[in-house]
Amino acid sequence: MTHAFPEEIAFAAEAIRRGEVVAYPTETFYGLGVNALDELALVRLRLLKGRDADKPISLLVKGPEMLDRLCKSVPPLARRLMAAYWPGPLTLALPARGDLPPPLVADGFVAVRESSHPTAEALVVAFGSPVTATSANPAGEPPATNPEQVEDMFQGRCRVIHGGVTPGGAPSTLARVRGGRLEILRQGALRIKVD
Repeated sequence: MTHAFPEEIAFAAEAIRRGEVVAYPTETFYGLGVNALDELALVRLRLLKGRDADKPISLLVKGPEMLDRLCKSVPPLARRLMAAYWPGPLTLALPARGDLPPPLVADGFVAVRESSHPTAEALVVAFGSPVTATSANPAGEPPATNPEQVEDMFQGRCRVIHGGVTPGGAPSTLARVRGGRLEILRQGALRIKVD
């Protein structure tokens, strides 16, 4: 995987602090990142994508402190899945804290993952707080796999980190952990068997 220059990541983290939208590479597609806890930035992101308000926005985190800012609990099954598959293309829907912005929550759950792409990970670390991880594409269009596609799609309305071409293929697998049960909500790049 190509890794962006550290200066580019630092500039992108500053852009997120200012409420801007940043496109960055992940282990599947390019993603669109804003400060997950900034409600105005979340509105800006939805408008850019043309995304329905009823679709929750997933997030990237790094480490247990960021997870604790989003989740009121992390069930033991979720911890086992994180140990086995994070960082990687597994998004887990976990019980959400009550104070999160509404666009992040669906049915009381927030969707989170740790990315295995070095640029995505470095961006979250540089910003120091959860970053949105919705795919870089207008609603209904295929997600971008390279920075040129992002620039064509959004015509300069977001800052693009040039991190090379991403693998594409399937999106991250989305699974909800409810108590001791695992529900696959979207089968994606990672295959998990549910007993």
